[in-house]
Amino acid sequence: MAALDAWAAQQSDGPNRSEAIRRLVELGLKVRMPARPDTQPGRKLRAQELATKAIEKIIDPAAPPEERAQRTRRLTKGPLEFRDARVDRPKATGK
Repeated sequence: MAALDAWAAQQSDGPNRSEAIRRLVELGLKVRMPARPDTQPGRKLRAQELATKAIEKIIDPAAPPEERAQRTRRLTKGPLEFRDARVDRPKATGK
């Protein structure tokens, strides 16, 4: 609250607390933050490799290779109903 009151006191028209909050929220909504760059590009690939290895350990070894590959693919991509909710993947154009 002290920081808010100090900011309001610095303004030329000296807004009250509620007006100061409104203005600060308005300013915050206008600011566009740059997209956070991926600091480690290989991180995503490494995570996928680790997930694949973990899945291969629990999949039935007696299953045919095609079925094992399909199960691995399905598990690394995630359930179909949750794919739209993922923020780290581009939106699907068609299902």
